[in-house]
Amino acid sequence: MGGDIRGMQSAAMVVVKAQSSGKPWADRVVDLRVEDHPEPLRELRRLLGVARAYDHMNMGDAAMEKNDVERAMREYGAAMKLAGDNVEIAFWSALTLALKGKVEEALPIFRKVFSADKNWVEVLKRLPKAGLISDDDVGRGLLERILGVAGGR
Repeated sequence: MGGDIRGMQSAAMVVVKAQSSGKPWADRVVDLRVEDHPEPLRELRRLLGVARAYDHMNMGDAAMEKNDVERAMREYGAAMKLAGDNVEIAFWSALTLALKGKVEEALPIFRKVFSADKNWVEVLKRLPKAGLISDDDVGRGLLERILGVAGGR
Protein backbone atom coordinates (compact mmCIF):
# COMPACT_ATOMS: atom_id res chain seq x y z
CA MET A 1 0.00 0.00 0.00
CA GLY A 2 1.29 3.40 -0.91
CA GLY A 3 3.71 2.20 -3.57
CA ASP A 4 1.54 3.44 -6.42
CA ILE A 5 0.30 7.02 -6.89
CA ARG A 6 -3.06 5.63 -8.04
CA GLY A 7 -3.65 4.03 -4.64
CA MET A 8 -4.77 0.42 -4.28
CA GLN A 9 -5.76 -0.99 -7.65
CA SER A 10 -3.63 -4.07 -8.17
CA ALA A 11 -2.51 -7.07 -6.15
CA ALA A 12 -0.58 -10.26 -6.72
CA MET A 13 0.06 -13.53 -4.94
CA VAL A 14 2.83 -15.98 -5.74
CA VAL A 15 3.32 -19.08 -3.59
CA VAL A 16 6.10 -21.56 -4.31
CA LYS A 17 6.99 -24.95 -2.88
CA ALA A 18 9.38 -24.95 0.07
CA GLN A 19 11.79 -27.30 -1.71
CA SER A 20 12.85 -26.25 -5.18
CA SER A 21 12.74 -28.86 -7.91
CA GLY A 22 15.03 -26.78 -10.08
CA LYS A 23 12.05 -26.15 -12.38
CA PRO A 24 10.60 -22.78 -11.29
CA TRP A 25 7.48 -23.23 -13.46
CA ALA A 26 6.67 -26.49 -11.67
CA ASP A 27 7.29 -25.07 -8.20
CA ARG A 28 4.60 -22.38 -8.35
CA VAL A 29 1.64 -23.47 -6.27
CA VAL A 30 -0.28 -20.21 -6.75
CA ASP A 31 0.38 -17.41 -9.23
CA LEU A 32 -2.45 -14.87 -9.34
CA ARG A 33 -2.56 -11.24 -10.38
CA VAL A 34 -5.17 -8.52 -10.35
CA GLU A 35 -3.97 -5.72 -12.58
CA ASP A 36 -6.82 -3.23 -12.33
CA HIS A 37 -9.75 -3.50 -9.94
CA PRO A 38 -11.46 -1.11 -7.50
CA GLU A 39 -11.02 -3.72 -4.74
CA PRO A 40 -7.94 -5.73 -5.72
CA LEU A 41 -7.57 -7.68 -2.48
CA ARG A 42 -11.20 -8.81 -2.56
CA GLU A 43 -10.78 -9.81 -6.22
CA LEU A 44 -7.55 -11.66 -5.43
CA ARG A 45 -9.39 -13.57 -2.68
CA ARG A 46 -12.16 -14.48 -5.16
CA LEU A 47 -9.62 -15.66 -7.74
CA LEU A 48 -7.87 -17.78 -5.12
CA GLY A 49 -11.20 -19.47 -4.36
CA VAL A 50 -11.73 -20.16 -8.07
CA ALA A 51 -8.20 -21.58 -8.39
CA ARG A 52 -8.73 -23.82 -5.37
CA ALA A 53 -12.05 -25.00 -6.80
CA TYR A 54 -10.39 -26.00 -10.07
CA ASP A 55 -7.63 -27.77 -8.10
CA HIS A 56 -10.30 -29.88 -6.38
CA MET A 57 -12.00 -30.55 -9.71
CA ASN A 58 -8.70 -31.75 -11.18
CA MET A 59 -8.14 -34.01 -8.17
CA GLY A 60 -11.65 -35.39 -8.70
CA ASP A 61 -10.84 -36.12 -12.33
CA ALA A 62 -7.62 -37.87 -11.28
CA ALA A 63 -9.58 -39.97 -8.78
CA MET A 64 -12.10 -40.94 -11.47
CA GLU A 65 -9.22 -42.08 -13.70
CA LYS A 66 -8.38 -44.52 -10.91
CA ASN A 67 -12.08 -45.44 -10.50
CA ASP A 68 -12.05 -44.01 -6.96
CA VAL A 69 -15.59 -42.64 -7.15
CA GLU A 70 -15.85 -41.93 -3.43
CA ARG A 71 -12.78 -39.67 -3.46
CA ALA A 72 -13.86 -38.08 -6.74
CA MET A 73 -17.25 -37.18 -5.26
CA ARG A 74 -15.55 -35.59 -2.23
CA GLU A 75 -13.26 -33.57 -4.49
CA TYR A 76 -16.07 -32.53 -6.84
CA GLY A 77 -18.21 -31.56 -3.84
CA ALA A 78 -15.39 -29.41 -2.45
CA ALA A 79 -14.91 -27.81 -5.87
CA MET A 80 -18.59 -26.97 -6.23
CA LYS A 81 -18.73 -25.55 -2.70
CA LEU A 82 -15.76 -23.26 -3.40
CA ALA A 83 -17.10 -22.29 -6.82
CA GLY A 84 -20.30 -20.85 -5.38
CA ASP A 85 -22.57 -19.81 -8.24
CA ASN A 86 -20.08 -20.83 -10.95
CA VAL A 87 -21.90 -23.81 -12.48
CA GLU A 88 -19.11 -24.65 -14.94
CA ILE A 89 -17.32 -26.81 -12.39
CA ALA A 90 -20.55 -28.63 -11.56
CA PHE A 91 -21.20 -29.23 -15.28
CA TRP A 92 -17.79 -30.73 -16.04
CA SER A 93 -17.84 -32.77 -12.82
CA ALA A 94 -21.25 -34.20 -13.75
CA LEU A 95 -20.07 -34.95 -17.28
CA THR A 96 -17.02 -36.81 -15.98
CA LEU A 97 -19.25 -38.89 -13.70
CA ALA A 98 -21.66 -39.66 -16.55
CA LEU A 99 -18.89 -40.66 -18.94
CA LYS A 100 -17.50 -43.01 -16.28
CA GLY A 101 -20.87 -44.74 -16.00
CA LYS A 102 -22.07 -42.92 -12.87
CA VAL A 103 -25.08 -41.41 -14.66
CA GLU A 104 -27.46 -41.66 -11.69
CA GLU A 105 -25.03 -39.65 -9.56
CA ALA A 106 -24.54 -37.11 -12.36
CA LEU A 107 -28.19 -36.42 -13.22
CA PRO A 108 -29.06 -34.37 -10.09
CA ILE A 109 -25.99 -32.23 -10.70
CA PHE A 110 -26.95 -31.68 -14.34
CA ARG A 111 -30.48 -30.74 -13.22
CA LYS A 112 -29.08 -28.01 -10.93
CA VAL A 113 -26.73 -26.75 -13.64
CA PHE A 114 -29.47 -26.55 -16.28
CA SER A 115 -31.88 -24.81 -13.93
CA ALA A 116 -29.21 -22.26 -13.01
CA ASP A 117 -28.09 -21.57 -16.59
CA LYS A 118 -29.81 -23.02 -19.66
CA ASN A 119 -26.75 -22.24 -21.82
CA TRP A 120 -25.16 -25.45 -20.51
CA VAL A 121 -27.83 -27.44 -22.37
CA GLU A 122 -26.41 -26.02 -25.60
CA VAL A 123 -22.86 -26.81 -24.48
CA LEU A 124 -23.92 -30.40 -23.81
CA LYS A 125 -25.49 -30.70 -27.27
CA ARG A 126 -22.22 -29.57 -28.89
CA LEU A 127 -20.02 -32.15 -27.13
CA PRO A 128 -20.42 -34.99 -29.67
CA LYS A 129 -19.20 -32.75 -32.49
CA ALA A 130 -16.27 -31.72 -30.28
CA GLY A 131 -15.46 -35.39 -29.68
CA LEU A 132 -16.17 -35.26 -25.93
CA ILE A 133 -19.19 -37.59 -26.15
CA SER A 134 -19.13 -40.43 -28.65
CA ASP A 135 -21.38 -39.96 -31.67
CA ASP A 136 -22.63 -43.55 -31.63
CA ASP A 137 -25.77 -45.13 -30.20
CA VAL A 138 -24.26 -45.26 -26.71
CA GLY A 139 -23.21 -41.60 -26.77
CA ARG A 140 -26.54 -40.46 -28.22
CA GLY A 141 -28.37 -42.46 -25.55
CA LEU A 142 -26.29 -40.84 -22.81
CA LEU A 143 -26.88 -37.40 -24.29
CA GLU A 144 -30.66 -37.95 -24.43
CA ARG A 145 -30.70 -39.24 -20.86
CA ILE A 146 -28.88 -36.16 -19.59
CA LEU A 147 -31.02 -33.81 -21.69
CA GLY A 148 -34.06 -35.45 -20.13
CA VAL A 149 -33.34 -33.61 -16.85
CA ALA A 150 -33.12 -30.25 -18.65
CA GLY A 151 -36.85 -29.75 -18.24
CA GLY A 152 -37.80 -29.46 -21.91
CA ARG A 153 -35.05 -26.97 -22.73
